[in-house]
Amino acid sequence: MYKQISSLQNPVIKRLFQLQEKSRSRKKEGVFIVEGNREIGLAVKGNFEILEMYYCDELYEGEDLQQVIQKMKTSPEIIQLSTEVYNKIAYRGSTEGLVAVVRSKDLSLENLMLKDKNLLILVAEAPEKPGNIGALLRTADAANVDAVLIANPKTDMFNPNIIRSSVGCVFTNNIATGTTSEIIEFLKQKKVFIYAAALQASKNYHEIDYTPSSAIVVGTEAVGLSREWLENSTKNIIIPMQGEIDSMNLSVAAGILIFEARRQRGFM
Repeated sequence: MYKQISSLQNPVIKRLFQLQEKSRSRKKEGVFIVEGNREIGLAVKGNFEILEMYYCDELYEGEDLQQVIQKMKTSPEIIQLSTEVYNKIAYRGSTEGLVAVVRSKDLSLENLMLKDKNLLILVAEAPEKPGNIGALLRTADAANVDAVLIANPKTDMFNPNIIRSSVGCVFTNNIATGTTSEIIEFLKQKKVFIYAAALQASKNYHEIDYTPSSAIVVGTEAVGLSREWLENSTKNIIIPMQGEIDSMNLSVAAGILIFEARRQRGFM
Protein backbone atom coordinates (compact mmCIF):
# COMPACT_ATOMS: atom_id res chain seq x y z
CA MET A 1 0.00 0.00 0.00
CA TYR A 2 1.44 3.33 -1.03
CA LYS A 3 1.54 6.39 1.19
CA GLN A 4 -1.42 8.69 0.47
CA ILE A 5 -1.77 12.48 0.57
CA SER A 6 -5.12 14.24 0.33
CA SER A 7 -4.40 17.64 1.90
CA LEU A 8 -3.03 20.66 0.07
CA GLN A 9 -1.51 21.78 3.36
CA ASN A 10 0.76 18.78 3.55
CA PRO A 11 4.44 19.92 3.65
CA VAL A 12 5.27 17.49 0.84
CA ILE A 13 2.79 19.25 -1.45
CA LYS A 14 4.06 22.68 -0.45
CA ARG A 15 7.57 21.51 -1.36
CA LEU A 16 6.37 20.36 -4.80
CA PHE A 17 4.87 23.80 -5.39
CA GLN A 18 8.23 25.37 -4.56
CA LEU A 19 10.06 23.05 -6.94
CA GLN A 20 7.61 23.89 -9.70
CA GLU A 21 7.82 27.64 -9.27
CA LYS A 22 11.28 28.53 -8.00
CA SER A 23 14.61 27.90 -9.68
CA ARG A 24 16.30 28.59 -6.34
CA SER A 25 14.46 25.68 -4.73
CA ARG A 26 15.37 23.35 -7.60
CA LYS A 27 19.04 24.32 -7.40
CA LYS A 28 19.14 24.07 -3.61
CA GLU A 29 17.78 20.51 -3.61
CA GLY A 30 19.38 19.46 -6.90
CA VAL A 31 16.06 18.15 -8.20
CA PHE A 32 13.27 19.15 -10.57
CA ILE A 33 9.72 18.13 -11.53
CA VAL A 34 8.66 16.10 -14.57
CA GLU A 35 5.04 15.42 -15.53
CA GLY A 36 3.56 12.79 -17.79
CA ASN A 37 4.35 9.24 -18.92
CA ARG A 38 6.25 10.21 -22.06
CA GLU A 39 8.46 12.80 -20.38
CA ILE A 40 9.23 10.57 -17.40
CA GLY A 41 10.02 7.70 -19.76
CA LEU A 42 12.44 9.93 -21.70
CA ALA A 43 14.07 11.02 -18.44
CA VAL A 44 14.63 7.36 -17.53
CA LYS A 45 15.99 6.65 -21.01
CA GLY A 46 18.32 9.63 -20.60
CA ASN A 47 19.72 8.07 -17.40
CA PHE A 48 18.16 10.59 -15.05
CA GLU A 49 17.46 9.26 -11.56
CA ILE A 50 13.79 9.27 -10.53
CA LEU A 51 13.61 9.90 -6.79
CA GLU A 52 9.87 10.19 -6.13
CA MET A 53 6.70 9.34 -8.06
CA TYR A 54 3.35 10.95 -7.33
CA TYR A 55 0.28 9.52 -9.00
CA CYS A 56 -3.48 9.91 -8.95
CA ASP A 57 -5.28 6.58 -9.27
CA GLU A 58 -8.39 8.23 -10.77
CA LEU A 59 -6.38 9.91 -13.55
CA TYR A 60 -3.54 7.48 -14.18
CA GLU A 61 -4.01 5.46 -17.38
CA GLY A 62 -0.46 4.32 -18.11
CA GLU A 63 1.06 0.88 -17.77
CA ASP A 64 1.24 -0.73 -14.34
CA LEU A 65 3.40 1.39 -12.05
CA GLN A 66 5.51 -1.57 -11.06
CA GLN A 67 6.37 -2.15 -14.72
CA VAL A 68 7.33 1.52 -15.03
CA ILE A 69 9.57 1.28 -11.96
CA GLN A 70 11.25 -1.89 -13.21
CA LYS A 71 12.70 0.14 -16.08
CA MET A 72 14.49 2.42 -13.61
CA LYS A 73 17.93 1.87 -12.13
CA THR A 74 16.68 2.73 -8.64
CA SER A 75 13.27 2.38 -7.02
CA PRO A 76 11.63 5.74 -6.26
CA GLU A 77 9.31 6.44 -3.38
CA ILE A 78 5.71 6.21 -4.62
CA ILE A 79 2.98 8.43 -3.17
CA GLN A 80 -0.68 8.39 -4.13
CA LEU A 81 -2.46 11.76 -4.38
CA SER A 82 -6.14 12.63 -4.28
CA THR A 83 -7.61 14.10 -7.46
CA GLU A 84 -7.90 17.53 -5.83
CA VAL A 85 -4.27 17.58 -4.76
CA TYR A 86 -2.99 16.25 -8.06
CA ASN A 87 -4.93 18.82 -10.08
CA LYS A 88 -3.38 21.56 -7.97
CA ILE A 89 0.21 20.45 -8.44
CA ALA A 90 -0.06 19.46 -12.10
CA TYR A 91 1.63 22.13 -14.20
CA ARG A 92 -0.40 21.39 -17.28
CA GLY A 93 -3.84 20.01 -17.96
CA SER A 94 -3.23 16.49 -19.23
CA THR A 95 -0.33 14.63 -17.63
CA GLU A 96 -1.87 11.15 -17.22
CA GLY A 97 -1.93 11.46 -13.43
CA LEU A 98 1.82 11.05 -12.98
CA VAL A 99 4.45 13.47 -11.61
CA ALA A 100 8.05 12.67 -10.70
CA VAL A 101 10.82 14.35 -8.73
CA VAL A 102 14.06 13.83 -10.66
CA ARG A 103 17.69 14.40 -9.68
CA SER A 104 19.36 17.17 -11.69
CA LYS A 105 22.51 16.62 -13.71
CA ASP A 106 25.57 18.84 -13.81
CA LEU A 107 25.48 20.47 -17.25
CA SER A 108 29.05 21.80 -17.13
CA LEU A 109 31.11 21.61 -20.31
CA GLU A 110 33.65 19.31 -18.67
CA ASN A 111 30.92 16.68 -18.22
CA LEU A 112 29.94 16.71 -21.90
CA MET A 113 30.61 13.39 -23.63
CA LEU A 114 31.29 13.74 -27.37
CA LYS A 115 32.46 11.51 -30.18
CA ASP A 116 35.89 12.18 -31.68
CA LYS A 117 35.15 13.57 -35.16
CA ASN A 118 32.65 15.20 -37.50
CA LEU A 119 30.76 16.83 -34.68
CA LEU A 120 27.58 18.80 -35.35
CA ILE A 121 26.82 21.16 -32.48
CA LEU A 122 24.05 23.71 -32.00
CA VAL A 123 24.84 26.74 -29.83
CA ALA A 124 22.33 29.32 -28.59
CA GLU A 125 23.46 32.45 -26.82
CA ALA A 126 21.35 33.84 -23.96
CA PRO A 127 17.93 32.48 -24.96
CA GLU A 128 15.36 33.75 -22.46
CA LYS A 129 11.95 32.34 -23.34
CA PRO A 130 11.39 28.74 -22.16
CA GLY A 131 9.16 28.14 -25.18
CA ASN A 132 11.96 29.09 -27.56
CA ILE A 133 14.43 26.89 -25.70
CA GLY A 134 12.00 23.98 -25.77
CA ALA A 135 11.44 24.40 -29.51
CA LEU A 136 15.21 24.62 -30.03
CA LEU A 137 15.67 21.32 -28.18
CA ARG A 138 12.98 19.66 -30.30
CA THR A 139 14.77 20.83 -33.44
CA ALA A 140 18.09 19.54 -32.10
CA ASP A 141 16.53 16.17 -31.28
CA ALA A 142 14.96 15.91 -34.75
CA ALA A 143 18.35 16.59 -36.37
CA ASN A 144 20.16 14.32 -33.89
CA VAL A 145 22.92 16.84 -33.24
CA ASP A 146 25.87 15.78 -31.12
CA ALA A 147 25.33 18.50 -28.51
CA VAL A 148 23.33 21.59 -27.65
CA LEU A 149 25.32 24.28 -25.86
CA ILE A 150 23.60 27.17 -24.12
CA ALA A 151 25.84 30.21 -23.68
CA ASN A 152 25.07 32.64 -20.85
CA PRO A 153 21.78 30.90 -19.93
CA LYS A 154 19.02 33.11 -18.56
CA THR A 155 17.05 30.29 -16.93
CA ASP A 156 17.84 26.84 -15.59
CA MET A 157 17.40 24.05 -18.12
CA PHE A 158 15.09 22.12 -15.80
CA ASN A 159 12.45 24.84 -15.71
CA PRO A 160 9.03 23.10 -16.02
CA ASN A 161 8.15 25.26 -19.02
CA ILE A 162 11.29 24.12 -20.86
CA ILE A 163 10.52 20.48 -20.10
CA ARG A 164 6.93 20.93 -21.25
CA SER A 165 7.68 22.88 -24.44
CA SER A 166 10.51 20.52 -25.37
CA VAL A 167 8.14 17.52 -24.88
CA GLY A 168 10.95 15.83 -23.00
CA CYS A 169 13.73 16.61 -25.50
CA VAL A 170 15.68 18.18 -22.65
CA PHE A 171 16.39 14.52 -21.78
CA THR A 172 17.15 13.28 -25.31
CA ASN A 173 19.78 15.89 -26.16
CA ASN A 174 23.39 16.10 -25.03
CA ILE A 175 23.27 19.50 -23.26
CA ALA A 176 25.85 21.71 -21.60
CA THR A 177 25.90 25.32 -20.45
CA GLY A 178 28.67 27.86 -19.98
CA THR A 179 29.71 31.41 -20.68
CA THR A 180 30.28 32.54 -24.24
CA SER A 181 34.04 32.65 -23.59
CA GLU A 182 34.05 29.14 -22.14
CA ILE A 183 32.11 27.68 -25.04
CA ILE A 184 34.26 29.39 -27.67
CA GLU A 185 37.38 28.03 -26.00
CA PHE A 186 35.78 24.57 -25.76
CA LEU A 187 34.95 24.55 -29.48
CA LYS A 188 38.42 25.69 -30.44
CA GLN A 189 40.01 22.98 -28.31
CA LYS A 190 37.82 20.42 -30.09
CA LYS A 191 38.83 21.92 -33.48
CA VAL A 192 35.22 22.70 -34.34
CA PHE A 193 34.50 25.32 -37.02
CA ILE A 194 32.24 28.10 -35.69
CA TYR A 195 29.48 29.44 -37.95
CA ALA A 196 27.73 32.41 -36.38
CA ALA A 197 24.33 33.49 -37.69
CA ALA A 198 24.68 37.25 -38.17
CA LEU A 199 23.85 40.10 -40.54
CA GLN A 200 27.37 41.51 -40.71
CA ALA A 201 30.04 40.27 -43.16
CA SER A 202 28.05 37.11 -43.70
CA LYS A 203 27.95 34.41 -46.35
CA ASN A 204 24.74 32.69 -47.46
CA TYR A 205 24.28 29.68 -45.19
CA HIS A 206 23.90 27.17 -48.04
CA GLU A 207 27.33 28.10 -49.44
CA ILE A 208 29.14 26.73 -46.39
CA ASP A 209 30.57 23.20 -46.11
CA TYR A 210 29.31 21.77 -42.80
CA THR A 211 30.70 18.27 -43.26
CA PRO A 212 33.77 18.83 -41.02
CA SER A 213 33.14 19.34 -37.28
CA SER A 214 30.87 22.39 -37.14
CA ALA A 215 29.03 24.48 -34.58
CA ILE A 216 26.06 26.55 -35.71
CA VAL A 217 25.56 29.50 -33.37
CA VAL A 218 22.33 31.48 -33.08
CA GLY A 219 21.39 34.47 -30.94
CA THR A 220 18.15 36.02 -29.80
CA GLU A 221 15.76 37.72 -32.19
CA ALA A 222 16.07 40.99 -30.30
CA VAL A 223 19.85 41.48 -30.10
CA GLY A 224 21.44 38.66 -32.08
CA LEU A 225 24.88 37.39 -31.14
CA SER A 226 27.43 39.21 -29.04
CA ARG A 227 30.56 40.66 -30.67
CA GLU A 228 32.65 37.94 -29.06
CA TRP A 229 31.03 35.31 -31.28
CA LEU A 230 31.41 37.43 -34.40
CA GLU A 231 35.09 38.01 -33.69
CA ASN A 232 35.77 34.31 -33.11
CA SER A 233 33.67 32.72 -35.81
CA THR A 234 35.16 30.78 -38.69
CA LYS A 235 32.58 32.52 -40.85
CA ASN A 236 29.41 34.48 -40.23
CA ILE A 237 26.40 33.06 -42.05
CA ILE A 238 23.04 34.49 -43.02
CA ILE A 239 19.66 33.18 -44.12
CA PRO A 240 18.54 35.40 -47.05
CA MET A 241 15.08 36.85 -46.41
CA GLN A 242 12.65 38.40 -48.86
CA GLY A 243 10.29 40.23 -46.50
CA GLU A 244 10.43 43.48 -44.58
CA ILE A 245 12.09 42.18 -41.42
CA ASP A 246 15.65 40.94 -40.99
CA SER A 247 15.18 38.31 -38.28
CA MET A 248 13.13 35.20 -37.60
CA ASN A 249 12.23 33.01 -34.64
CA LEU A 250 15.26 31.47 -32.92
CA SER A 251 14.18 27.85 -33.32
CA VAL A 252 13.07 28.36 -36.95
CA ALA A 253 16.44 29.86 -37.90
CA ALA A 254 18.27 27.09 -36.04
CA GLY A 255 16.17 24.48 -37.84
CA ILE A 256 16.97 25.85 -41.29
CA LEU A 257 20.70 25.97 -40.56
CA ILE A 258 21.05 22.66 -38.75
CA PHE A 259 19.06 20.72 -41.35
CA GLU A 260 21.19 22.17 -44.15
CA ALA A 261 24.18 20.74 -42.29
CA ARG A 262 22.36 17.42 -41.97
CA ARG A 263 21.46 17.45 -45.68
CA GLN A 264 25.12 17.85 -46.58
CA ARG A 265 25.98 14.93 -44.33
CA GLY A 266 23.55 12.63 -46.15
CA PHE A 267 20.73 12.83 -43.59
CA MET A 268 18.03 13.62 -46.18
